[in-house]
Amino acid sequence: MRALVVYCHPVPESFGAALRDAAVDALNARGDEVRVIDLYAEKFDPVMCADERRTYNDQAPADPALKSHVEQLQWAETLVFIYPTWWYGLPAMLKGWFDRVWAKDVAFALPAGGGPITPLMTHVSKIAVITTCGAPWWWSVVVGQPGRKTLLRGMRALCAKRCRTMYLAHYLMDASTPESRAAYLAKVKRKLGRW
Repeated sequence: MRALVVYCHPVPESFGAALRDAAVDALNARGDEVRVIDLYAEKFDPVMCADERRTYNDQAPADPALKSHVEQLQWAETLVFIYPTWWYGLPAMLKGWFDRVWAKDVAFALPAGGGPITPLMTHVSKIAVITTCGAPWWWSVVVGQPGRKTLLRGMRALCAKRCRTMYLAHYLMDASTPESRAAYLAKVKRKLGRW
């Protein structure tokens, strides 16, 4: 499988980086061909400008800075998103990546004259989310897990009809211990290795 890991964390030495490395190791061990997009390291611009928004429903993204992102997204069969959950959802950087890259004629087509959008990500048959959350699991459920739903319901709808999903979260991250982090890293490797 061709696996694209989309990593989003501003601190290079964060636990998120260890999660990224564990995921890449697990995917490589499976024999997958792996590519990584590190949004902060490459200084991805998540801000959609006015002209980009004006033409959003008319054409695919025209910004040359998005070309490699579009190509990698179209290459992928598996998507793995690794990010910290902030305020119960996606970091702004990752949300901006979706806004700008998962666009018309990339992730979906708009039929002439209206009607429902047509998914264009049908080559993607697996989506995994690997995240950390400051809140306990039960509170994340109470507030509705917006990050999880955005990716594994909303974005999944643009992928293959039987797209498989996986969600892994380390809850209470702010009170984590070396033991809880090591256990989560092992879980990520084990689950991705079998997936």
